[in-house]
Amino acid sequence: MATLLNNNPAPGGPGDPLKNTNGQSFPARDVVDGGFLELVRLGIRRADDPIIQNTVQVIDAVLKDDLPNGPCYRRYNHDGYGQGDQGEPFGTAGVGRPWPLLTGERAHYEVAAGRDAKPYIRYMEAFAGTRGLLTEQLWNGPALANPPLVPGGPTGSAMPLAWAHAEYIKLVRSVSDGQVFDMLGVVSSRYLQPHASSLLEVWNFDRQFLSMPAGRTVRIPLATSFQLRWTRDGWNTYQDTTATATAVGIYYVDLPTDATEAGSALTFTFFWLPSQTWEGVNYSIGLQA
Repeated sequence: MATLLNNNPAPGGPGDPLKNTNGQSFPARDVVDGGFLELVRLGIRRADDPIIQNTVQVIDAVLKDDLPNGPCYRRYNHDGYGQGDQGEPFGTAGVGRPWPLLTGERAHYEVAAGRDAKPYIRYMEAFAGTRGLLTEQLWNGPALANPPLVPGGPTGSAMPLAWAHAEYIKLVRSVSDGQVFDMLGVVSSRYLQPHASSLLEVWNFDRQFLSMPAGRTVRIPLATSFQLRWTRDGWNTYQDTTATATAVGIYYVDLPTDATEAGSALTFTFFWLPSQTWEGVNYSIGLQA
């Protein structure tokens, strides 16, 4: 499964193409980039997640250039930001070239996966050449005399690129520590560590589920103040509950249920406090054993 660079319209209007694609537009499903690696790096997804593993294979197949001094990665296919095939400077169109920075990002995935990433340190050092400066992009075309460009050498892009040097420093630290240096502990604890299942089921107008296990609590959070009229017995009786206001402009009502209520249903409707009007529609959630 490929990771996708989303081809959403830019603010300029509907249908605007992605930047740096030489004015062309591509369906999102046809564009591959390595941004998903940040999900592993920051502790949101495990390195051995099957979707992550499959997508790593995709970027290795589509975006990796095996240069004389090591593998280096392009930003995304169809990228048009870089010098032209004859070495002409980038203007309004060009050819996307590999970035040493992205080899460092790929290396951090190896660290997260528990594998030896020291070869990637050597690749980045080789990209820096005898001057020790990492460039924004490397030349991945045939050698040219004018301008002088050699495979694996710097293009005419920014050099040194401080971002790439920072990535190298973090990679050395990560390899030394045996773990990703800038992984966020609070994030990895939230997403990668086992936690007790929540007993909350969140209902809103974009998630109108029709049933849930009895014993859970329905939480209804909305962006406007409201009163909830609800019943457990088909409107033989009912209660009115005013939504609790929060400091972030969200109003919510919690409706707890008990396991003994399996087979019944919660039914509710809304009285909108700002306009003093009823929703005029009943909503129902069946409670299952």
